[in-house]
Amino acid sequence: MTAYDIIKKPIITEKSEILRREFNKFTFEVNKKANKIEIRKAIETIFNVKVTDVATSNIKSVSARHGQKLYMTAAKKKAVVTLAEGNAITYFETV
Repeated sequence: MTAYDIIKKPIITEKSEILRREFNKFTFEVNKKANKIEIRKAIETIFNVKVTDVATSNIKSVSARHGQKLYMTAAKKKAVVTLAEGNAITYFETV
């Protein structure tokens, strides 16, 4: 798996913005098969930063309704990455 296969997309929510501003933590949706070591290496490769900690959580699929149709949302894996002092990902600051 390449670094771009591991990191799917950034998660930008109100909570993730607070974590970014106050604690230098960035949130990403990652491949479900990726482990913490692979996620760390992928972030360091793509964004050229130093990662100090990676916390992951699996988000299970849930049933949702759109009108009368019932469907299941996709299961996901989320990673919260803590960067070393002085490092930042400038992509998040422009959003």
